[in-house]
Amino acid sequence: MKEFLKMTKKIMIVILIIFALFTVGSKIYEYFLPLSHDGYTSPHIYLLNRETGNAIYEKDSYSKTYPASLIKMMTTIVALENIDDLSEITPIDVETYQDMVNQNASMAGFYGREKVTYRDLLYGTILSSGSEAANSLAIHVAGNVENFVQMMNAKAVEIGLENTHFTNPEGLHDKKQYTTAHDMAKLLDYALDNGDFKAIFTKETFQTTSTLDHPEGLLLKSTVLTFLNKDDQKGFEIIGGKSGTTYEAGQCWATLGLIENQEYISIVMGAPLADISQPDQAQIADTLKLYENIKTTK
Repeated sequence: MKEFLKMTKKIMIVILIIFALFTVGSKIYEYFLPLSHDGYTSPHIYLLNRETGNAIYEKDSYSKTYPASLIKMMTTIVALENIDDLSEITPIDVETYQDMVNQNASMAGFYGREKVTYRDLLYGTILSSGSEAANSLAIHVAGNVENFVQMMNAKAVEIGLENTHFTNPEGLHDKKQYTTAHDMAKLLDYALDNGDFKAIFTKETFQTTSTLDHPEGLLLKSTVLTFLNKDDQKGFEIIGGKSGTTYEAGQCWATLGLIENQEYISIVMGAPLADISQPDQAQIADTLKLYENIKTTK
């Protein structure tokens, strides 16, 4: 009888422990459910709270993928850290300009030999995703593109991007050029500590310097902020971003968002792209959903 009672007592204790674990586990699951369901199209996601340094959500964020024009974030921060005067005249490099035209790369709208400033090139690189701007930055900062790419890779090592390698400053597809969603979040977090970078990254439009080719300058528009509707951002605000799109990389977005004065970085990469002329903008839907889910779980 004693043995039976002991056994019954042990069984009851096990049942109580299982019940407690189930109850606590359910609460934890319920809390994280909005961020852990499979409702995101993008295969690679990393969501970071800049204040705490904690990942709020991640999805296959350490797997290598192609970065497309998200690379231009590295191009911009490397250039900024090596430019003394943003107002200095830096003509558009003709050779790389023609190369970008021939490859049908995204362009800011400058012309070959146009006498713009470093500031114009920097805004053209981020806001309009101008490949001619990115390559001209590389030429003027490092003497040639190859040297600049070496500087990009050195910076990647310096800030701890462990699964990233660059081969060009503009993001055109190259099998040897890769990164991860985690590394892109780490890069953006680092770059945003630079005041000039943050000012560029969070600008919706920018009027470039008057030149002979463009007497009134060019009106550059953010390829992220101009695609967002304020009505879709209830309880949060996306204040800056960089886009990237190629067939190989898919649709990618890197954004900076605000919720209750806390900054968050969202990286979504690899949303499938069937027709580059008619993208379904799945990366935008994923980004909005990520910020919405932060807001609802706070």
